[in-house]
Amino acid sequence: MKHLGVALALAGLVLAIVLFVRGDIAGVVDLLLAAGPGLIVAAIFHLAPMALNARAWQLLLPVHERSSLRTLTRATWIRESVNGLLPVGRIGGEVVAYRILRRSLISRASAAASLVADMALSVVSQAGFALLGLGLLVMLGATTLATPRMLAGLAIMIALGVAFALVQRAGAMSAITSVLNRLLAGRLNAAITKSLRLDSAMREIYARRRDVAACLGWQLAGWVAGAGEIWLALYFLGHPCSVLDAVVIEALIQAISSAAFLVPGALGVQEGGFVLVGAALGIDGTAALALATARRLRDLIVFLPGLLAWQWSEVRAHVPKSVKPSQSP
Repeated sequence: MKHLGVALALAGLVLAIVLFVRGDIAGVVDLLLAAGPGLIVAAIFHLAPMALNARAWQLLLPVHERSSLRTLTRATWIRESVNGLLPVGRIGGEVVAYRILRRSLISRASAAASLVADMALSVVSQAGFALLGLGLLVMLGATTLATPRMLAGLAIMIALGVAFALVQRAGAMSAITSVLNRLLAGRLNAAITKSLRLDSAMREIYARRRDVAACLGWQLAGWVAGAGEIWLALYFLGHPCSVLDAVVIEALIQAISSAAFLVPGALGVQEGGFVLVGAALGIDGTAALALATARRLRDLIVFLPGLLAWQWSEVRAHVPKSVKPSQSP
């Protein structure tokens, strides 16, 4: 799997290089230099969708175990940073986020269940957002040859997301573990107990239908807010677009990047997506590649510090608490 990730990363890098070589590299550089600090503003705007996603995640935790929005926004930041910059197949961030939640004195079952449910619901909300983007694309009369394929992919994404949620609600983890335990002559008895607790926590989450629905709403708001980054970046690049165009670009780029989750950072695939979607909306290749580069700059500006924050939190977690000196009588 490690070698597959390296091979896909190299293939993505080659694709990205080809796109830039065939395009106007000098023109891309000129646009980026002209935008200057404006791209930093566009990057920092990513804090808005992160906070909205943190609120969505917060609703999945039991009321008596809910961490503050500040703590969960920080965890979301680190979670996205790990998934965005490291070759972890977009699941390593969840592992790191679980560790952060555990330090907030949240039980193992609640922490794991909230993350698993959040992943399933995010698939559904992202598919809905991508469907909104496709609908706007059709409304704007800017369909491409790839539109039918995107629609088919979204149908599959929605089906997988709903199926994932239904499997969680049905308590599949304990059932699967029980079968494996019988095959292994009772060697997974401890795992069965843990899986039962996880299944119970999952059922408790989905029983709170109002919170689940609100979570989906906050997630969708987070996806839509991400379009603000696109609008700002294009504005500072000297190619202002409408809000609807920004929503279309963000929706379809996110869908394309998620479909390429095996490619570290969706390298090359994301750049090709910007060119493809940009062409459909009348954005020339140079501006589209500049926008793709701005998205990569955002990853460095926002996610690189997130990785440093993660390492700092790990160091602090492993530093033994200092023993208070004994007081003299």
